Amino acid sequence: MMINRRAALAAMVMAAGPRSLSAAGRPLVVVHKDPSCGCCGAWAEHVAAAGYPTRIVEDARINAVKARLGVPQPLWSCHTAEVEGFVLEGHVPAEALARLLAERPAIRGLAVPGMPVGSPGMEVPGADPDTYEVMAFGEAQPSMFMRFRGGVALPG
Repeated sequence: MMINRRAALAAMVMAAGPRSLSAAGRPLVVVHKDPSCGCCGAWAEHVAAAGYPTRIVEDARINAVKARLGVPQPLWSCHTAEVEGFVLEGHVPAEALARLLAERPAIRGLAVPGMPVGSPGMEVPGADPDTYEVMAFGEAQPSMFMRFRGGVALPG
């Protein structure tokens, strides 16, 4: 019995298991947000502009979502997202998301506590952007994953 290339490729894809990927191969980002929050939608647009398909789930009990997904309370922000088993809390830049998915560290997720001015979805025309840290969290104490000033990654 001869197996053609298409059949072999289809078998490999099926063996890899189900995943939510866009045509560009980027995974689906599910964004949980309070129905009244506008900056959360702006953050989802930032993620979509970076090539990640997004789905928004509005939930007035957003704090219960954060607790269920294991986000430490000191890191809470306005929205919480899920992508390939990781959790994103707050205005995490797409650049940090890309690094997370490329490196796949042994963490639960990333968080940008609060709502720093200039972070994705929190841009304010005419305002100087804040410098802020993207924090990794999980089993260990939260630690810095990346630093940004507005949407620009900073060294170290």
